[in-house]
Amino acid sequence: MTKRVLIAGFTGAMGQKAVNLVNKMDGFEIVAGLAPREIDNLANFNLSKSAKTFTSLNEIPDNVADIWIDFTTPSAVYENVKFAINHHISPIVGTTGLTDEQEAELISLSKEKNIGGLIAPNFGMSAVLLMKFAQEAAKYFPDVEIIEMHHADKKDAPSGTALATAKLISENRPAHETAPDEEESLKGVRGGDYQGIKIHSVRLPGYIAHEQVLFGGPGEALTIRQDSFDRDSFMSGVKVALEKVDQLNELIVGLENIL
Repeated sequence: MTKRVLIAGFTGAMGQKAVNLVNKMDGFEIVAGLAPREIDNLANFNLSKSAKTFTSLNEIPDNVADIWIDFTTPSAVYENVKFAINHHISPIVGTTGLTDEQEAELISLSKEKNIGGLIAPNFGMSAVLLMKFAQEAAKYFPDVEIIEMHHADKKDAPSGTALATAKLISENRPAHETAPDEEESLKGVRGGDYQGIKIHSVRLPGYIAHEQVLFGGPGEALTIRQDSFDRDSFMSGVKVALEKVDQLNELIVGLENIL
């Protein structure tokens, strides 16, 4: 049975990568798209003429799709995912910016509705492995900082990947400040703080998505780094999510949890 897919944010850079991926996959069909503006020529965005497009959630009818892929914006993603779950559509979410409270609410709603789905801070395999390696290293190097570097158009900071990395690291180290007595002569120069883990966000043209986790200990240091040079690299993870989402009965956070 062919799975019907709605892609939210299909006109964006990541949305278009998702469109191209689904178009190549057997057993999946793009039946709808959500974008903030009306689209006159669907062929310009690699959608078939039969696909329906919408500019707001209240335009979307019931039973429109089986799977909802979301590559939109931090300001839209919460309502989008909530809408999908309430309408029994399995969400695959690559948009970052959800708060812990919002994630918890969406997970609870998915359990209530018995709808499976995935929220992935990063769909790149190198990023997933970086998070796993960093979590393990934190047992031996509790003093750590994170630097994440993204393209200039990224709307949220820190990145979902960096925040997810910090959360995983915090599970294996006691919360503490590495340099508790320091003073900033320039406010914010030491970055954001998650349970004593400093996170620094870089936004520059030419970058796609990159992260470094720096561990320091007496007389030695460890750096773990991943680089995504092309948005196509994220599609392997989206493909896995598409193939496995119907095996889930609640919303899962983290691609590593379905590999």
